[in-house]
Amino acid sequence: MGRFSLPPRLVDWTLFALVCFEVASGLLSLTLGRPEHRYLFYVHGIAGFTLVVLLFWKLRRVRGRITQFSKWDRTTPVSILAAFVACAALVTGTMWVFGYHERVGYWEFLTLHMAFGVALVPLVLSHLSARYRPPRREDFEGRRTLLTYLALGVVGGLAWRAQSAINRLLDTPGSDRRFTGSREQGSFAGNAFPTASWVADDPGPVDPDDWSLTVGGATARDLDIAYADLTPADRERSTLDCTGGWYSVQDWTGVRVGDLLDEVEPTDEARYVRFQSVTGYRWSLPLEEAHDALLATHVGEEPISHGHGFPLRVVTPGRRGFQWVKWVVSVEIREKYDYGQWVVIFTSGFTDS
Repeated sequence: MGRFSLPPRLVDWTLFALVCFEVASGLLSLTLGRPEHRYLFYVHGIAGFTLVVLLFWKLRRVRGRITQFSKWDRTTPVSILAAFVACAALVTGTMWVFGYHERVGYWEFLTLHMAFGVALVPLVLSHLSARYRPPRREDFEGRRTLLTYLALGVVGGLAWRAQSAINRLLDTPGSDRRFTGSREQGSFAGNAFPTASWVADDPGPVDPDDWSLTVGGATARDLDIAYADLTPADRERSTLDCTGGWYSVQDWTGVRVGDLLDEVEPTDEARYVRFQSVTGYRWSLPLEEAHDALLATHVGEEPISHGHGFPLRVVTPGRRGFQWVKWVVSVEIREKYDYGQWVVIFTSGFTDS
C-alpha cells in the first residue's frame, strides 16, 4: 500500500480534512432523522473507512520516530495522543455499527465515538501547526494523485458495504439498525420504551392541577389552557430516534400544534414556533413544520408517563429525540430564530428550580 500512498503533506492535510468532515457530519447527523437524510450517514461511514487507510499510511511513515525515544521532540507526545484518539474513535465507531452496546463505565461506544471524534480536531490541528508544511503544486501533478483519491473513495465504499454485509451474514446485533445507526427498542409498547433526557434534565413530577399551557408571542391573541381543557383528538404514528442510539415507533395521541396556531393567529412576521419545558429546555421549529407537530398526551393507549414528558411532549416526525421537548409548558410564536436554544439545551438541567 505504501507504493500507492499520497505524498506526506497530502496525507496529513487529507487526514485533517477528513477528521473535520467526520466531526461536522457526525454533529449534523444528530439533528437529522428523515429517510432522505440517510446519505449523510452513508458518506460518514465511507469517510471513516477511508480514514483507516490514511491513518495506516501515516503511522507506517512515522513509526521510526515514535518507536525510538531518542528521536522524540516536544511535539511527539501530542502526535502520539492524536494517533491514539484517532484509533479509539475508529474502534468505538466500528464496535457500535456491529451492534455492541456494552458500556465502558458510564458511556456506550457511540458516546465515546463522538467524544473521541470531537477531541481529535484540536489534536490534529496542533500537530499540523507544529509541523506546518502546506501542500505544493507538484503534489497534485500527474494522474497518480487523482487516481489515488479515487481509489481511496472506492476502498472506503467497498469497506462500508462489506461491513453491512458482514452484519447481515453473521446476524450481529448491528444487523437490524435504522439508517441513523439506532437500534429498535420498545416499539408499540406504550410507555415501555427507554426514557432519556438531554444532558441533565430531570424535573420532579408535574401536578396537572397546577399546570397550564400558554400559547402566545407574535400572535393576534394568547391562550392559556388547563390540563382538563386539553382535547387530545389527533393521532400520529411516528419514530422517536434518540441520539443515544435507539429508536422506537409509537402511536401518539394529542393536540395538533396547527390547531393551536389557527386559534392564536400568528402575525405575518412570524417564522418560528418555540416549545419550552418546565426545566427551561427549549427547541424551535419553522412555522410550517410546527403546524404538523403534535403535543402528545398519550402513547399507545396510555397517558404518557412522567419520564416521557407528562403532561405534554412534542412529537415532530423526522427530528431526533432531543428535539422532542418534554414537559412542555409554553408554545411561543417568534419572528426570529432562537440561537440561545443551543446553549440552553446543555444548561437547563443545571439551572431549573
